[in-house]
Amino acid sequence: MLTVKAPGKLYIAGEYAVVEPGYPAILVALDQFVTVSIAQAQNYGTINSKQYEEVPVFWRRQGNQLVIDKRDNPFEYILAAIKYTEAYAVQKGATLTLFNLTINSQLDSEDGRKYGLGSSAAVTVATVKALTQFYHLNLTLEEIFKLAAISHFTVQNNGSFGDIAASVYGGWILYQSPDRQWLTQMLKHESLQQVIELPWPQLKIESLPVPAELRLLIGWSGSPASTPVLVDEIAVSRAHKQQRYSEFLSVSRQCLQKLTQGFKEGQIDLIKEQLAVNRQLLQNLSAFSGVVIETPKLAQLCQLACNFGAAAKSSGAGGGDCGIALLQANTQIQTQIQAAWQKNGIQPLAFNVYNLPQE
Repeated sequence: MLTVKAPGKLYIAGEYAVVEPGYPAILVALDQFVTVSIAQAQNYGTINSKQYEEVPVFWRRQGNQLVIDKRDNPFEYILAAIKYTEAYAVQKGATLTLFNLTINSQLDSEDGRKYGLGSSAAVTVATVKALTQFYHLNLTLEEIFKLAAISHFTVQNNGSFGDIAASVYGGWILYQSPDRQWLTQMLKHESLQQVIELPWPQLKIESLPVPAELRLLIGWSGSPASTPVLVDEIAVSRAHKQQRYSEFLSVSRQCLQKLTQGFKEGQIDLIKEQLAVNRQLLQNLSAFSGVVIETPKLAQLCQLACNFGAAAKSSGAGGGDCGIALLQANTQIQTQIQAAWQKNGIQPLAFNVYNLPQE
């Protein structure tokens, strides 16, 4: 039996803008994992997961039609990862066989609610990694990223693949999404192997150095949110308010450039300053789009952290899930922030940054 794991992630800054090709975001991989085990099978194969046995099915109305939204169903990502990894394996000359796949996730709370750590991306990456090892494909990190991104794209076509990148590369990363229109056309006209071997326009994945004294605190609002649905809602607003949205993108890029400079030069004050700027940008986006990004509970999380001198904001699409705080290392202040969160119904999450093992 082969066993692999892929970490969850959190967005630090650059949310929503990163969905547009070439606009940067910063993410971090966390030491909470989706683990996939794969073993040769006889007669028939299986896919098993104790976490996903009772996943709710989301649906909406389209006229009088009931339309299932598959984008929050982890099995859709697992099946897509199997489909594309096996297609790639065949193009590489592998012989397909039966297998048993067992998935175990740490990315949800004990009662099954999502923390918002990118579980769909992590399960996609872990499935791709397991199958590439099972079929002895010997892929680079970039090839694993591209195969997982394509798999994920076929289920959720409005994402940036940033969570895929964090899950593949680990640590703190600077990320820019590729041109998804180009990717759509390439997948129609080129072989899967060719698409993976080509350079992807606008894609950028770069590991970031982190100041030794920088500390990341994570708090969970207790309220799960659906990233695909929130991104859809912002997309509607983008179409109606193009000028405001263009301004948001431009200022987000400037903010992320300064934030990246803070990481590369070890300037914690600059990092905190620009994190606060990014929070304000997301509040402005929320105001003109009408989409709730920073919920009252996330606003409280941020205010409590700021009271102790940290910089804080919502993480990811918002609407619930997690908030983050960044501060200079100080055990007493860290404890005070976490105690204040807990007192106000915000659950501190004792997760750490996950870096890939050095080979």
